[in-house]
Amino acid sequence: MIRRIGYVLIVALLLSSCGAKKRRSTQKKGAPVVVRTEKPTTKTTNDIDTEETLDLFPMPEDTGRFERFPISDTEDYIDNFAEIAQYEMRAFGIPASITLAQGILESGSGRGELTLKTNNHFGIKCHTGWQGEFDFHDDDAKGECFRKYNHPMYSFRDHSIFLSTRSRYAFLFNYRRDDYKKWAHGLRQAGYATDRKYPEKLIAIIERYKLHEYDEAVVDTGLSPVRQPKQYDVFTHTVEKGDTLYAISRRYDISVDELRRLNNLNDNIISIGQVLNIRVSQ
Repeated sequence: MIRRIGYVLIVALLLSSCGAKKRRSTQKKGAPVVVRTEKPTTKTTNDIDTEETLDLFPMPEDTGRFERFPISDTEDYIDNFAEIAQYEMRAFGIPASITLAQGILESGSGRGELTLKTNNHFGIKCHTGWQGEFDFHDDDAKGECFRKYNHPMYSFRDHSIFLSTRSRYAFLFNYRRDDYKKWAHGLRQAGYATDRKYPEKLIAIIERYKLHEYDEAVVDTGLSPVRQPKQYDVFTHTVEKGDTLYAISRRYDISVDELRRLNNLNDNIISIGQVLNIRVSQ
């Protein structure tokens, strides 16, 4: 009961100006709003000012304790985290429906083994430069390193920062904030997941639980004044005889690594007739 009251107070302080939702109240257990305040040390081609965003949407300090957060089912997950997903949508422009659907899918509605031991709701791996807590878990390979958080809300904010500060996801921010279908397919295109059915799975979750209504509520009340990311055109290139990834990267002024990430390539091998996704800034 003490923890529940504490969470409700945090939400009341931080979300008092966020507006009402269209669906159920997320105060069933309180929507705890505690998020990592770590700031990126380098700029990317995505023009979101992350420091400005974090200043406008400050979060309480980490208590230093690992909080266990039992969830009974998917609807319980939505009740607990819908409001923070809307809060992140206002701060970073990522549809709340997408955040919730990814959380449900990646974490097993908050009940997956990895999530229970790390509070990592989005399957975000350590990656170079990660200086926070971590734990090991078998995923695509045995014993992979995953980020660990003392509370799920750190995971939600890290997810927002992860998408908004990596150039390969920048084109997503060209889409309407309530166009969850384009966002779902765009995440797969950008290489967030290797599962070919990933977009369909996200869309199915969103439509089954009517998560798009949370997007509509945010759009109705307005997004934050934070600067939007640089605009991008996305088009394709059909591989011709003599083409190499390096030659294509030079032609379109894009790195080989970006080409591989955009097209989910594990190596530099391409074949004639293959269609590659290309991104060029406006």
